[in-house]
Amino acid sequence: MSVNPSPDQFHDLMVDDEPTLSDVMACVFGVQEHEVRTYQTLLETPASTVEELADELGRDRSNINRSLSTLREKGLATRKRRLLDGGGHVYQYTATPLSEARELMHETLDEWTAAVHHRIDEFDASPGE
Repeated sequence: MSVNPSPDQFHDLMVDDEPTLSDVMACVFGVQEHEVRTYQTLLETPASTVEELADELGRDRSNINRSLSTLREKGLATRKRRLLDGGGHVYQYTATPLSEARELMHETLDEWTAAVHHRIDEFDASPGE
């Protein structure tokens, strides 16, 4: 996963005495507040469908689908297909456990920090550069 923390959000995170989960996730993963709310709702109600999440969050299903796509792309949610008795299927979504999400945050920041350190080491010692 290649995620680069936003410099502005990283600065805001560093000067905030008590950044929230939303603040940290926005900085590290580049997700928006509504995506964090979707993640938190999934933590509380695993195996939720898009319709259930839309009802719970008071948002349009298409917006929920976009949030879920982002969360899955970032490794923060999984999707399982469940067959319906009357035919067809529905997808159920579950949040990556918070303990694993914390690990992802640590790994992402470690990778970013290593890249910044590497870039710093590449700077030429010539004046004005």
